[in-house]
Amino acid sequence: MKQPAPVEAVVFDLLTALLDSWSVWNRAAGSETDGLRWRRAYLQLTYGCGVYRPYEDLVREAAVKAGVAASAAAALVADWHTLQPWPEAPRVLAEVAARDIPLGVITNCSAALGRQAAERVGVAFSVVLTSEETGYYKPRPESYRAVLDRLGTDPARTLFVAGSPADIRGAAGVGMPVFWHNRAGLPFIADAARPFLIADTLDPLRELAR
Repeated sequence: MKQPAPVEAVVFDLLTALLDSWSVWNRAAGSETDGLRWRRAYLQLTYGCGVYRPYEDLVREAAVKAGVAASAAAALVADWHTLQPWPEAPRVLAEVAARDIPLGVITNCSAALGRQAAERVGVAFSVVLTSEETGYYKPRPESYRAVLDRLGTDPARTLFVAGSPADIRGAAGVGMPVFWHNRAGLPFIADAARPFLIADTLDPLRELAR
């Protein structure tokens, strides 16, 4: 995939590309090992259902499936306000926004939790959309198209910053160029969709979004 030029807007996955949601899941689960197992179970449910079901229900079901304490789901929601952005995120996004490039978010959670999480980034977004509002969970194409419609931008000129491999396929499928912020250093599994750039920091956005 070629680098987009020029970029009209930048859309982000929120809970992985911009925020360290992993730490909150791990604390709620009681350990990093349990948190990882729980998140994997949750992702299987989310990607499998496609059409929106209440986020909190999926989180609870995943906890049961993963053998995590029943109290973990409530602890996750109660601790949501402690989400922290990756250290460079506020600075990099503020620099991009200062160039009059709109910033958007499309995230897999409820509307209330999505807005609370977006506020934790510390920058103003032109659009914040959640799976509750679009009616679908990513990587269904309807989610990406919804944020494009709200921004009113050309997919080919709207950069998507993915936090997980599933977002690469989903965003590329609607014609968006993808930068994978691979914070965890996950292996890239080659398929029909490829990001034009993979990095473990958001700093490349300072050059890409010009």
